Amino acid sequence: MLPSRRPLLIDPDEVEMSAIRAQGAGGQNVNKVSSAVHLRYDILASSLPPDVKERLLALRDTRITQEGVLVLKAQQHRTQEMNRNDALARLQAVVDSVATPPLARRATKPTYGSKQRRLEGKSQRSEIKNLRGRVRD
Repeated sequence: MLPSRRPLLIDPDEVEMSAIRAQGAGGQNVNKVSSAVHLRYDILASSLPPDVKERLLALRDTRITQEGVLVLKAQQHRTQEMNRNDALARLQAVVDSVATPPLARRATKPTYGSKQRRLEGKSQRSEIKNLRGRVRD
């Protein structure tokens, strides 16, 4: 059974947020109001456990910079507060995705039935290829 681990909570003091103008359609509201949120989270300077930091930095994610900073941009909603909550929820989801260590794979042997099916498929393929040869009387 997996060891139970408390959910990792992100300290709000470690998150740097700034309000920016959103992109795309929206008319006057988008052009005048800074409702989008730009979130920066320094993984190396965070209070996360070292193993979680390591797995987070090992992610092949374009949102993580060379310096180890996770950058998220939230602009789905009309209000800054909703975008802020969305960005924090997405950050929490990324951290939660690497919170539990992956299970080590234990190698197993193929079953007798799977071996038989494999050999049957090989013999059928062989027969098909033999039928492609020259016709002999």
